[in-house]
Amino acid sequence: MSGPLSDAALDQIFRTARTHSRWTDEPVSDTTLRALADLVKLGPTSANCSPARLVFVRSAEGKARLVPLMAEGNRAKVNAAPATVIVGSDQEFYEQLPRLFPHTDARSWFAGKPKAIADTAFRNSSLQGAYLIIAARALGLDTGPMSGFDNDGIDAEFFAGTSIKSNFVCSLGHGDPSALRPRAPRFDFADFCSIL
Repeated sequence: MSGPLSDAALDQIFRTARTHSRWTDEPVSDTTLRALADLVKLGPTSANCSPARLVFVRSAEGKARLVPLMAEGNRAKVNAAPATVIVGSDQEFYEQLPRLFPHTDARSWFAGKPKAIADTAFRNSSLQGAYLIIAARALGLDTGPMSGFDNDGIDAEFFAGTSIKSNFVCSLGHGDPSALRPRAPRFDFADFCSIL
């Protein structure tokens, strides 16, 4: 590593970045979504297990399937967003470990062990979802992550016949800054950290 990012980069990713719920009409291209996925896949996961599966919803048809499955307060947000990604978690991620972690038999750590599978899939797809938010901001997009939705409904509608379960939903685009509220308070260091 060559040293810390610039203050401008840190501002864009963290300090001035905000969660958006209103969007401009500027589209999110396939090229940007592919660049986003290329960054997300590089973030570390345990044993390189990479359980996240991403469904990018942009079309009117896709939104017509997704919006009714969102909590009432999230429907307009998803409908207005140029793109929304469903971050899924593959419960059979371990079947890819011979390819992704080839230097040892990591598949055996999970096969037939439902608690290890569920814990690892959820934890690591959540990590990958966080990488998605950071990568989107680094690419100049705003994000609007949400957990208010019908998990079973989304799984049936978008992941039927697969081993994938929805983790969370995140809208992507260029946010309307006029709709932002003041930033909510954050903890001071001593409120959530200790050094031993």
